[in-house]
Amino acid sequence: MSRPPKPTYKTTNWRSYNQALRRRGSLTVWFDPLMQWKAAPSGRRGRQQTYSDAAIQACLTLKVLLGLPLRQTTGFVASLLELSGLGWSVPDFSTLSRRQKTLDVSIPYRGSKGALHLLVDSTGIKVEGEGEWHTRKHGGSKRRVWRKIHLGIDEQTLEIRAIEVTSSNVGDAPMLPDLLAQIPAEEEIATVTADGAYDTRACHDAIAARDAAAVIPPRRTARPWEPDTAGARARNEILRASKHLGRALWRNWSGYHRRSRVETKMNCVKQLGQRLMSRDFDRQVAEVQIRAAVMNRFTALGIPMTVAAG
Repeated sequence: MSRPPKPTYKTTNWRSYNQALRRRGSLTVWFDPLMQWKAAPSGRRGRQQTYSDAAIQACLTLKVLLGLPLRQTTGFVASLLELSGLGWSVPDFSTLSRRQKTLDVSIPYRGSKGALHLLVDSTGIKVEGEGEWHTRKHGGSKRRVWRKIHLGIDEQTLEIRAIEVTSSNVGDAPMLPDLLAQIPAEEEIATVTADGAYDTRACHDAIAARDAAAVIPPRRTARPWEPDTAGARARNEILRASKHLGRALWRNWSGYHRRSRVETKMNCVKQLGQRLMSRDFDRQVAEVQIRAAVMNRFTALGIPMTVAAG
């Protein structure tokens, strides 16, 4: 029996997508003259903050986007504000470093039409140690430190809806309930798609608690679970269907292939740098969250729309 031909796709919105790619290089995307640059009074005793969280995030966004150290970031932002005629003062490098540790990063998103289809996966990003080529050629140093980024993206809009940063020794499955908790309780979740590492009772129970359907392939050695929870019963149905149809046919039938989009998003996040510049864990979390905010802003400008080529 011959193998079926590989499907091909074509992009239908090249004109608008081309304009969106050009707008990603515009610095006006990151500065709004109507934004609140100065911090509002907190109402507490003691010295008040000079700059708002939006101002700090705007400076750190340019730092992450261009890969600049803190001092060069302040100089770059000062020149931009001078050229734009806004007349705002610029936080110094020590203020940026101090505020980054406690910054509540705002990650914008538009939201999808209808129920949310969440795609989940994780990846590692380097903090300390030589690059991969140097490690293969000369051997790595004893100290190689990684952080793990756990992502949940919207299948329709490709926006990052949930993100967590952990140390490299934390598994994928334990973080799924935390990712689901970042989705507002009033927002409907239709499906949660993830790989076989998330085939655990805790993950299936967390998905069932949000009245969502899990699209998670069972392990090859999987056995039915005790049907004592809604998540366990749903997982047993997946196991029964995958054994009846076969793993390959089940993946096509369930739409599991959509998970490749979250892997593409991870590659996009790493295009902003293969390693984190911050050394403190809290600052590293803020740096990753700012990367997510940058990605969502880029995605909101426009994404390619593809259809199957006839």
